[in-house]
Amino acid sequence: MEVPPVTERRELSCDVLVIGGGTAGTMAAITAAEHGSSVLLLEKAHVRHSGALAMGMDGVNNAVIPGKATPEDYVAEITRANDGIVDQRTVHQTATRGFAMVKRLERYGVKFEKDEHGEYAVRRVHRSGSYVLPMPEGKDVKKVLYRVLRQRSIREKVQIENRVMPVRVLTSGGRAVGAVGFDTRSGEFVTVSAGAVILATGACGRLGLPASGYLYGTYENPTNAGDGYAMAYHAGAELSGIECFQINPLIKDYNGPACAYVANPFGGYQVNAEGTRFVDCDYWSGQMMAEVKREIDSARGPIYLKLTHLPDETLTALEGILHTTERPTRGTFHAGRGHDYRTHDVEMHISEIGLCGGHSASGVWVDENARTTVPGLYAAGDLACVPHNYMIGAFVFGDLAGAHASAHRASSRDGGPAALPEEQIAAAHELVYRPLRHPDGPPQPQVEYKLRRFVNDYVAPPKTQARLGIAVETFARMETEIAEMGARTPHELMRCAEVTFIRDCAEMAARSSLTRTESRWGLYHDRADLPERDDASWMYHLNLRRRGDGAMEFVKRPVQPYLVPVAEFTVPEPGEPVVLAPAPATAPAAAPSRPAAAARPAMAVGRSPRLLELQELAETGPAVGEFGPYLADPDPKVRRAAVAALTEVVPDGVAAALAAALADGHGSVRRAAATALRELVEVLPATDRVRDALAPALGSGDALVRAAVLDVLRALRLGSPAVFADALGDADHRVRLQAVRGLVAHDAADGIARAAADASREVRVAVAHGLGTVGDPAAAGPLGRLIEDADDLVRAAALEALAGVACPPPLDAVAAGALHDPAWQVRTGAARGLAAASPGAAAGPLAKALDDPHLDVRKAAVISLAAFRDVPEAADALDRAQGDPDADVRAYARRGLSEAR
Repeated sequence: MEVPPVTERRELSCDVLVIGGGTAGTMAAITAAEHGSSVLLLEKAHVRHSGALAMGMDGVNNAVIPGKATPEDYVAEITRANDGIVDQRTVHQTATRGFAMVKRLERYGVKFEKDEHGEYAVRRVHRSGSYVLPMPEGKDVKKVLYRVLRQRSIREKVQIENRVMPVRVLTSGGRAVGAVGFDTRSGEFVTVSAGAVILATGACGRLGLPASGYLYGTYENPTNAGDGYAMAYHAGAELSGIECFQINPLIKDYNGPACAYVANPFGGYQVNAEGTRFVDCDYWSGQMMAEVKREIDSARGPIYLKLTHLPDETLTALEGILHTTERPTRGTFHAGRGHDYRTHDVEMHISEIGLCGGHSASGVWVDENARTTVPGLYAAGDLACVPHNYMIGAFVFGDLAGAHASAHRASSRDGGPAALPEEQIAAAHELVYRPLRHPDGPPQPQVEYKLRRFVNDYVAPPKTQARLGIAVETFARMETEIAEMGARTPHELMRCAEVTFIRDCAEMAARSSLTRTESRWGLYHDRADLPERDDASWMYHLNLRRRGDGAMEFVKRPVQPYLVPVAEFTVPEPGEPVVLAPAPATAPAAAPSRPAAAARPAMAVGRSPRLLELQELAETGPAVGEFGPYLADPDPKVRRAAVAALTEVVPDGVAAALAAALADGHGSVRRAAATALRELVEVLPATDRVRDALAPALGSGDALVRAAVLDVLRALRLGSPAVFADALGDADHRVRLQAVRGLVAHDAADGIARAAADASREVRVAVAHGLGTVGDPAAAGPLGRLIEDADDLVRAAALEALAGVACPPPLDAVAAGALHDPAWQVRTGAARGLAAASPGAAAGPLAKALDDPHLDVRKAAVISLAAFRDVPEAADALDRAQGDPDADVRAYARRGLSEAR
């Protein structure tokens, strides 16, 4: 490949430029288009499967659902998690707009877990608040977003340019006016003129080097190399909290999360090598990560996600989530080691360091409308400094950025966008193409490995002034090596540009960590030489920015007055920002000029013509009838692909087409259709026509089809009690499980009780839970019979369900007696059921249960005792439980007593 002249370029223009096609970027583009702007969406990969959301998401971490949590509680939790240094106005946007975003995503077709009555099944994972909302079909979130982007009303306004990588935001007169980059496939130089620019490029996940040593084996999406951090910095925008690193728990030797927040509601938990829960912190924060690292490093390490105590059906359900969503290779990893959740608990460790606003607090400084400090420039998603914003926050701030940028972009009415600055374009051209001038220079993988090893050696916590000083010196020296990297292809140019972004982020991280002379946020900013938190000097945001002379300048910005008071923190009196002394500027070294080498020949890849035809058809927004030939194709692979394409396009009449595919002669096609119907349940019309189309499949010979149809009929409120009651006689227990769920949705306690003698333990457990959910006092009789079941798990579920029917006599005495059952699961269920009994029947037995040898029994007992905190015996027991060896028992005892006060 040859270096193109700077004047030989593709020139694009738009009202709103969105850089990054992941979570926040797609939402920003959709919203800007809905507000009437012409939108250009640039993505260095392909929007259809790019960003951290590409492999899906198994749940929402921060859903503030009315009736489950309040915005005020959520804002207070995030304030505590971030040691008081937050702009609550930004967090409040996520707290107040998050539920509307959940509803909006549902309209698009994203599926969130609901109970039998259609209420959101929000889970409590941390001891504080119930914010986790599982997503059963979370692997398809990105597909849903891409489908919305391709709708005609949006497609007319949004131009998508895949494989185009911006490297700099262009500014003129102090305002963002566009961007410059190149095509990662052809190498073509590209400039964009825009009325407003939205950065949505994700975290800097490729900062620290993973323990495995693999460059791309990171916790975060490895394509997120800090592009937006570097672009914002060079555009003159402020960044904040860069010293507050992202460090996460993960599976040891595997680049994915342990997903404790998924496993915990199923009964999993984190333990040390002695089998004891050890985390005292109430929220997944830097303080919690400090506790995790201390335990790993202690004689009690290593640590594990404990799952082996769970029943097989629960583990199967967990595998269905963990092995298909976000990191589908997880199951392969465990299998390669000969491990199984039934026989081996999962060893956990901590990740490499990164920068991320969404999971920590390190990002581009934005206000409550996603505006940066550069007019016309916005930031959203993991790139933006909105602490612990997660996926829903990325959607919310993408929406805010799209709306505000559309309303305040430079337009033809006020002279339009300024002319693009040729000097900045020329500098970006040199940044992109200089590796071609010396193709035999150091290859990108070697230089990147060296750079990131220095990050681990000198920047990762525990931090010290001496190590951070070496880091700053090293990153300045490495500019010469980076400038000498060699490349021959556009793809290699992309990787070389990413190394420059990583270096910029590394220097920002080191200098910020040097400047904040205290420890804060637990492990995230652990200064071993300054171990104490210093609120008097550092109850401030630490921002950085690039001055016109190239120096890195720091600004102490006061924390704004809280919208929600948090007793643990005192916000200093409002004042003006304080500019600190700038760091010395470092000028990048010029590399010697060398002749460009010839490009390597490209290799063609063959594809099935019918599958390619389907892919092209899906891009045109076809009617349902156009899929007919493919759904009738002799090849089941083509028919299965047609079903998948239907779920992407969702044309009118899709329900009938998918219902017909349930009768396909090939099992893989039938099951694809069943999965598609479940995935699309939020966008299917609840009409008699849909019910009639699905009804024949209730007689299918495929049990998975029958179960799926019952599930969809329940969710759409199209199934009658009689339909579900008939299905209780099905030969397959999976069908009967869906029948029980359908009857619970109708509050049909009598019908549910009919299955109390079902041959399947799983069904009987579902019956017990269902009777407790319905809460009909008449259910006490069937529950009493289930308490005498031969299976421990059924008895445990029945005892727990007593809480739903007020645990009446004489079952309260039965539950108290069950606290002495040999099975810990039964004792746990009894402790939970007694929470609804009278104080006289429950307080004494629960207090004694705090001496149980099993930690889960003690945990259940202490949580139930909180309901009787006004009873002296219960209050004394809660006070005693504060000294329990188990961290969860101690924490819930503290909470029970504090609520009493």
